[in-house]
Amino acid sequence: MSDSLVFHFDVDGENFTSAGQASTQVKKNLRQLGLSPEVIRRVSIAMYEGEINMVIHANGGTADVVVTEECVEIILKDQGPGIENVDQAMQEGFSTATDSIRSLGFGAGMGLPNMKRYTDSMEIDTKIGEGTTITMRVNL
Repeated sequence: MSDSLVFHFDVDGENFTSAGQASTQVKKNLRQLGLSPEVIRRVSIAMYEGEINMVIHANGGTADVVVTEECVEIILKDQGPGIENVDQAMQEGFSTATDSIRSLGFGAGMGLPNMKRYTDSMEIDTKIGEGTTITMRVNL
């Protein structure tokens, strides 16, 4: 694979029915490329957590997955409210999800910690009132 491959997805906000479709498609694409099951698992988990966060907190956004010879890079962008306190949001169990979201089984406060846990690097660029971009990498 000499060139990078880019997969682009729109994540529909507040639609839990379609949440996870992008990560499912990425899993299929990475399998077709012959990547290792461990890399596919890590990318799928991190991307799913990011998708769910965009649905819960940001009214959707976009997900781009770039596959190179060195890594799989996941870039999640939204125009949501931004993350008020990144350090606090990175703590396991911390969540700003509403009770109605929690009643659906989401919002346990493991999204960002799991995204970090299953990737080799994660950068969060967030601006209050403007949105958040999260860039994650899983090395090959």
